[in-house]
Amino acid sequence: MQLRELFTSWQARRAGASDPDADVGRSLIETLYASPRSLLVGALAGCGIGLAIARIAHDPVIDLLVVLVCVVALVRTGLSMFFSWRRPQRRVRPSRRWERAYELGAWLYAALLGLLAFAALYRSDIAVLHLLTVALAVGHAGAAAGRNAGRLQIAIGQSCLLLWPTIIGLWLHGGEGYRVLAVGLVLMVLGLAEVSMTTHSIVLKAFREQREKGLMADQYGVLARFDSLTGVENRMAMQARLNALLEQNDKVHDALAILWMDLDRFKEINDSLGHIVGDRLLLAAAERLSAVLGEDGHVSRFGGDEFVIICPGAGRNQAQAHANRILSAFADGFDVDGHALAATASIGIAVAPQDGRDGDEVLQHADVALYEAKRRGRNRAASFTWSMKERFSRDHELENGLRRAIDNGEMSVVFQPIVGLESGEIISCEALLRWHHPVMGQISPAEFIAVAESIGMIEPITAWVVREACTAAMQWPDSVRVAVNVSAVSLKSGDLPSTVIGTLLETGLPARRLELEVTESVFLDQSGYSSRMLDDLRRIGLRLALDDFGTGYSSLSYLRAHRFDTIKVDQSFMAGIRDSREDQAIVRAIGSLARALEMETVAEGIETVNQLHYARAAGFTNAQGFLLCKPQSRATIQAMMENGAVLADMPGARRQSRYSA
Repeated sequence: MQLRELFTSWQARRAGASDPDADVGRSLIETLYASPRSLLVGALAGCGIGLAIARIAHDPVIDLLVVLVCVVALVRTGLSMFFSWRRPQRRVRPSRRWERAYELGAWLYAALLGLLAFAALYRSDIAVLHLLTVALAVGHAGAAAGRNAGRLQIAIGQSCLLLWPTIIGLWLHGGEGYRVLAVGLVLMVLGLAEVSMTTHSIVLKAFREQREKGLMADQYGVLARFDSLTGVENRMAMQARLNALLEQNDKVHDALAILWMDLDRFKEINDSLGHIVGDRLLLAAAERLSAVLGEDGHVSRFGGDEFVIICPGAGRNQAQAHANRILSAFADGFDVDGHALAATASIGIAVAPQDGRDGDEVLQHADVALYEAKRRGRNRAASFTWSMKERFSRDHELENGLRRAIDNGEMSVVFQPIVGLESGEIISCEALLRWHHPVMGQISPAEFIAVAESIGMIEPITAWVVREACTAAMQWPDSVRVAVNVSAVSLKSGDLPSTVIGTLLETGLPARRLELEVTESVFLDQSGYSSRMLDDLRRIGLRLALDDFGTGYSSLSYLRAHRFDTIKVDQSFMAGIRDSREDQAIVRAIGSLARALEMETVAEGIETVNQLHYARAAGFTNAQGFLLCKPQSRATIQAMMENGAVLADMPGARRQSRYSA
């Protein structure tokens, strides 16, 4: 390789490594000071041979150069030993200043040894001096090429400062042998430069690989501790932090609050607008949580749309204050990709050590409190109490039981007659679901229906009840209908039309004999989906009944917007009708309104003769209640149908009392 090509290659490699990563740069600086013993050995060799040269030469110039060589050698060795001693204690840091100090010392030491060789060759004819100085320069040049390869400019610079004065001295001294040696040293300079560059590349590559492995390890560490979507701590990091804080609090007897939060109706947003919008909503929620709490709480994502906030040193009152701040911040909703999302929050609060001493217990109790906040209607915070845990355990047992209740034969359907007030005949029967739990006994529908809705079991239960009701009605006279209650959740699922149509086809029951009872809550769905589904069901011939009429907020507007076949007046109006002029007026008004709209009316909860008379006087067409008949089994209702039961008044009721439950 020619000298120019070698220089060009060196320049290119130096340019590529002149601005390395800071960590790599510090590592390369450390290699310069990595072995102070090698510097000490070199210094002893240089000083020893230099003193021998001075003793033989008796030349003041050579003596001065030897003294300078010894001084520089000792200073370099001292600096290297100081760095190595202080570095493990982190009292010195690899920096450009330390690199320059080493570089200056290395070049000065090499230049002095090169000048010493030149002076000995040029000013003396003593062959021993020539041998010693050339050997000293060549030996140090070879050592520098390997030892200082971490910094290419130092390694090549030292080789040049050591050998070029020696080469010039050999050439000027003259003689065939000296000049042949000079040419050989020129080739040696080129070879050492190539060795230095090759070694430098290997060292640099090794350090860069080491740095990349370190960066990868750091990245894995971040992934192991932080949620990749929101950037807050993940579940594992949160649990580790919680356990550490609880262990610390055991010693100082300090409080610690856990706020378990999730976004209300997040699943609906995610399903309707897509996962991208859902993910951005979660990111916005995490950012807002962090901004609201600041240093008061550590935010982590537990999973899905659930976040856990750890508030060190916070008691119950302070935790409630934090929760109120979060609820207020979330009340404004979110603007995500042009969508105005009303994503409120529900929060469960648990405080250690009152609500638990270990992490799992405190988290479980915060989750129980969150369940209670959701049960109370969402967009609120609930603080854990031990009575909540009892209720939660019961609900959990109900959830597990509901999943197998139908298959285990624990569910049954009973029927309560609805009687025509003019004819006294049974014109319809309402199907009522009953559940007898093998351990807890009879469970009220008011309790287990809400649980079924929350765990997604209401659809299969509704389908089963519709099938049982239609099958039973097929054994009744054609004039008798069957009514089935349908929850708002079932209407939202979208499976109800196919379930009803499939059941009618399977059982052969005409659509006009099936009546679906809905409450005003189904119309709270502002999308209009539930209303459209009801209209579609009515078009195939099904009857619709508005149940619990009068207890909602916009009953009259519902009657104007939707066509119902029957209005069922809530039993609360009939309960106080004897003593309440207001209830009497309301019942009469509803009766008149229904007649004008050509709708049937049902007075629910008839338990006394007076209530029955008021219902008839108000113009109601039908009545339902314990006075007329309690809910009966399918077999009993079948027998009543066959006997042509008439239950229009008390004597009729007494006559059929043998069928009462």
